[in-house]
Amino acid sequence: MALTIGVDIGGTKIASGVVTEDGRVLDRALRPTPADSPELVADAIADAVAELARRHAVEAVGLGAAGFVDETRSVVRFAPNLAWREEPLRKKVAELVGLPVVVENDANATAWGEYRFGAGRGESHVVCVALGTGIGGGVVLGGELYRGRWGMGGELGHMQVVPEGLPCGCGNHGCWEQYASGNALVRRARVNAAADPSSAVRLLELAGSPDAIVGQHVTDAARDGDAAALAAFEFLAGWLAQGLADLAAVLDPGCFIIGGGVSGAADLFLDQVRADYAARLTGRGHRPLAGIRAAELGPAAGMVGAADLARVR
Repeated sequence: MALTIGVDIGGTKIASGVVTEDGRVLDRALRPTPADSPELVADAIADAVAELARRHAVEAVGLGAAGFVDETRSVVRFAPNLAWREEPLRKKVAELVGLPVVVENDANATAWGEYRFGAGRGESHVVCVALGTGIGGGVVLGGELYRGRWGMGGELGHMQVVPEGLPCGCGNHGCWEQYASGNALVRRARVNAAADPSSAVRLLELAGSPDAIVGQHVTDAARDGDAAALAAFEFLAGWLAQGLADLAAVLDPGCFIIGGGVSGAADLFLDQVRADYAARLTGRGHRPLAGIRAAELGPAAGMVGAADLARVR
């Protein structure tokens, strides 16, 4: 059985795993991310890979990197949370580990993992939307990962849905992730609690003050029936559905997969997303509805996807 290593490189940790051909993770290694130094990041990746390679016969390494990866799957052109600027990551890591290396955007790797082994199994056209601090995305069309001409496709969170809307970290205003991400959920809950504390009794009991509200408070309070928390999820669901309807008009996928940290609360908003999506879809009533599913692989999706991409490439 061919084994490969998948590495999910985040702003705080580097998670590596040995992955089988059927998507099972056999072994793992974890390192902190020295985010301020590209050289130290490469060294940390190589150290984790070497640890796993000592215990398993592996054939290749796939790196899921949080940033813009070029069309050759070699260079990270820019990363918002690491010091990568035109970083030749594939070359550096390959020289250190002595194995073939493929670099892919982390959200693309996650989408591929879900398509191959998770909620997208059996589909040929899949859009994966990762709801976290922002919105990540990955697109599989006709069984192929869509990367765009320059390797930078799938940045779904930066569709501008509100002209001159809320400022975004990318430098634009009104991006989708400012309305349908984990940060957007928390922002809305804080606004709701400050405007009407009587509707946020449980939320404020958990957080202490509107400014101290975090995502887990919103989820816990919503499950306890807190009106302000539930209204925040309703806000998120509406904007998420609108974005999915817009994407369906362009890409016509068979299913959407909703992942990321916020998907852990899918029971609180996914049914509303499905209903709102159906109501906002162009040509509604005259076209099939794409399925909207919660992701299945959890935090391992990027690692599994990166490992499989290394194998198939």
